Order: sequence, then C-alpha cells, then structure tokens
Amino acid sequence: MTGSAAGLAAGGEGAFAGFGLPGEPGGDAFWAAARTPVSVPADDGGWLTLFLWRGTPAVIDFESWSPPVPLRRWAGTDCWYAEVRMPARLRVTYRFLVDDDAHADPFNPVGAGGERSIASTPDAPAQPHWPVLGAGADAVLPLPRTRLRWTSGRLGGRRTVRVHPAGGGGPVVLLLDGDDWLHLHPAMTAFDSAVAAGEMPPATLVFLPAGDRQAEFGCRPELWEAVRDELLPLVAESGVPADLGRLVVAGQSLGGLSALYAALEFPDLVSRVACQSASFWWTPGALDRADPLDGPVGGAVAARLRQGPDLSGLRCAFDVGEHETRMLPHCELTETLTERAGATVRVSRSASDHDRAGWRHALLRDVAWALA
Repeated sequence: MTGSAAGLAAGGEGAFAGFGLPGEPGGDAFWAAARTPVSVPADDGGWLTLFLWRGTPAVIDFESWSPPVPLRRWAGTDCWYAEVRMPARLRVTYRFLVDDDAHADPFNPVGAGGERSIASTPDAPAQPHWPVLGAGADAVLPLPRTRLRWTSGRLGGRRTVRVHPAGGGGPVVLLLDGDDWLHLHPAMTAFDSAVAAGEMPPATLVFLPAGDRQAEFGCRPELWEAVRDELLPLVAESGVPADLGRLVVAGQSLGGLSALYAALEFPDLVSRVACQSASFWWTPGALDRADPLDGPVGGAVAARLRQGPDLSGLRCAFDVGEHETRMLPHCELTETLTERAGATVRVSRSASDHDRAGWRHALLRDVAWALA
C-alpha cells in the first residue's frame, strides 16, 4: 500500500513539495504548514497519500481496507511519514498507534470520535450534512436530550437508549449500533440537517446500543421480540412524538443482517430497511470458522429467501462499499433474491471498504428513500 512521491527529494528543503508542503521536514515552518493527509495522482489511476506524525515512532491503523502501515522517520528529525497508495474513490477511518495508545491525526481536522480521523481521496463523493467536528480528545458530539433506561427481560442487562425527534419527530428510525452513531459520527446533527434541507421527512431517531453483537445480531428472534414488546412501548411512553406505525430499521455489517432478518421474520413490525455492508455471509457457526466469509454465498438469509417469502410490502435499500470485494458476491445474491421475492429494492455502492465513514451518506439517503 506504500509508494514514493515523484516530488520527494533526496533530502533538505522541499522534500514534500510534491504534496504542496514547503520547508524542511521537522522545521518550524514545515510543521506550521502541515495539513495531512494530502493526495496526489498516482500512475495507476489511484492516489498517493501522505500521512504525517510528529515525535515518536507510530503505525497507521486503518479501520478496513489496508493492514497497518508503519511510519518512517525523515533524516533524524521528529518527522515521521508514510506515503500510502490508495485506490480511486475511497473514504477510510484511521488512527495512529503509539505503543499501546491510539491517537487521532493532529494534522487532520476531520475526526470520528476522540481517537479516529477520516481520510478521503479527492474523487470521493461529498457527504453533505455530516459536520466537521474536529479530531482528538476535545471533539464533543451533541447528544439527544431524551434518555430511556431499558432493562430487558428477553435480552438481559440494562442499556441507555437515546431518542431524538428530528424536525419535530415522525416515523421511528431505529439505528442499530446506536452508540457509534452518537459518539463516533454525529448522526443526530446530520439527520437534523437533512430534514431542514427538505431531503428527508421528519423522523424520530432511536439509537439502540449493541449488547452482545454476535449473539443479538445473528438470525435469532430475541432482539426483535424485545424491540417489539419492550423498547417500542418505552418510546411510546417517552413523550417524544413518534409514529410507531412506520418503523425504519437501519443497520450496518451484522446490524444490516439483523435488519433484513427482522423484515423476513417480523413483517408486521419491520417493513422498511436500510442495510449497509450487511453480513450476508452469516450462517450458524460462521464466526467459528477461520474465514467467516468462506461459506455458502448469501448465507442463511439467502437460504431463507429461496423459500419464497412474500416481501411485496417491504422497501429495502442495500449499500456496500465498492472496495469490499469479498462481500460483494454475498450482497449481490441477497439483493437479487430480495427483489425477486417482491420487495421494492434500491441498490447502491459507496466509495469505501467496510467502514462507517463510508456508510454515512448512504444512511441518510437510504433512510429518506425508505420513508418515501
């Protein structure tokens, strides 16, 4: 994943001039101007992207797409760098690992929680409505005012569920892995912006935190029985305006699997779904295999769809990262079988790998479509 920049000189002044950074690496003028990551065209049609770190040895840890990339030191200075070859159209979350500590990129203003940053190649599509809230420990995301204390008899344990009426409230949008959409990516702010822009009707967001993801998000009924019988009555009693008669479930990865499972097995509850990079490779025991994706294409959901359910009442949006090459066959088969079963289906591909930074725009767009 690494390479050499055409503008990288043998040393001294202008070593990173090819990336638009003046001055000698490690000098005061250089650090004052440092803003990375920055990309230049590569000869393979992709991009060569420069990352910088100051002071100590570090490794770039990407959330997906690439194995970790060690940084190299520039000529005995406090400048550590990596030039990473990226494909066309990529948005990726990353962090710097220093010993056992994780850090956001101090030279990148685009953060994702306290210790993560987001890199985008210049040709990655824009993600309107998602604000730049900064990176590092000082980044504070706004939280919904309404908190529900949910003690679940079916699932066990207690969890805090946040509820937000975007645009005054409306149909319920259940966001699986809700804590990620609260603390890593500011979904509340993004939905408010989309509603204000007229790109989405008002909706009531319910941020459902994950418990045991592998247990709850597999193809099992307990989660959806608990949502139906325990959580939604709490939402109805919360005082927040909410139309419980129209429920959209949005999920990613195992959450996307669970969302479509709910539509299959609980059609009276779930008839509108937005799935991003759903784990349609899942079968019972798949997570015990050395390679979970090396199983029947489409997994348990495809097998269920082949039984011929009537999905004529379902609106289902599918999205998967165009760089998730091993996920694509599982997703493509499931998309085809869902439409063949009578559902109204929307299919798209995001400029990402298996990464929440790439799912953000699809989340807004596909929830708006599901509510149409």
